[in-house]
Amino acid sequence: MLRIQNLYKRYGDYIALNGLNLYLKKGELLGFVGPNGAGKTTTMRIAAGLLKADSGEIYVDGIDVNKDQKKLKEKIGYMPDFFGVYDNLKVIEYMEFYASMYGIIGNKAKQISMELMDQVNLSDKANDYVDELSRGMKQRLCLARSLVHNPDLLILDEPASGLDPRARVEMKTILKNLSDNGRTIIVSSHILPELAQMCTTIGIIEKGRMVVNGTVDEIMTKLNATNPIIIKVVNNQEEAITLLKTNPLVENISIKENSISIGFLGDEIEEAKLIRTLVENNVYLSSFSREEGDLESLFMQITAHAEQEV
Repeated sequence: MLRIQNLYKRYGDYIALNGLNLYLKKGELLGFVGPNGAGKTTTMRIAAGLLKADSGEIYVDGIDVNKDQKKLKEKIGYMPDFFGVYDNLKVIEYMEFYASMYGIIGNKAKQISMELMDQVNLSDKANDYVDELSRGMKQRLCLARSLVHNPDLLILDEPASGLDPRARVEMKTILKNLSDNGRTIIVSSHILPELAQMCTTIGIIEKGRMVVNGTVDEIMTKLNATNPIIIKVVNNQEEAITLLKTNPLVENISIKENSISIGFLGDEIEEAKLIRTLVENNVYLSSFSREEGDLESLFMQITAHAEQEV
């Protein structure tokens, strides 16, 4: 659905995108993550046809973004991080106005608008003025607006920005439903736990490059594989420590009461061998597990690395 290859963009001396690559299959929901200034909004604006890249290729459902803007606009629904609304219009009027921009008018425009407002839980607000809506409702209205022409790809820049917890949950539920119904979505956000729960794929951008990209399960598996193993022993702790020190795959041993934390360079088979060695030497274990990581941990590692290089 989306293919970005070797994308470059410079603002004066500042390099916003530095050879960015991104591939997104139809029906995927990509969580696009990165520190401020990493290039998220620039990437999304280029993909939406609102900004021209200095070089690189970008295709949406086979359409070259640089060559066929008309077809591109039919394929993409874009929700910017900051958007204007016409406060003096009623919600239904606002939706019909945007429908008319795509040549949808009359009863068809009203029908589509009502269906979309129902989809984002705003059908009861059809005759309210836009300026009477809460921020969360305005965000959902803007999302409905971006769907008015039934695009194949949704590009949403910080759709949950500034929302309270309840409004964020409502937005997350709506986006998950859209994804479950086959819509391809890119959503940027700083609310990482919610992205991990909602998205099928995560991409982390740093200094204009994609540094992590894969399914949530793939990323978490790789992340957890580097995390310490926590071993809780019932007896013979000193014997356990001696055995661990002689294992070439063990590093960074730390002890807290009956728990031993180790860095371990082996795979699952080597973990099983380590457990067997401990048990055969009369070290009884109450638990043996990798410390679980999360998306925030990975994000902090990457951004900390970026800060050290500055």
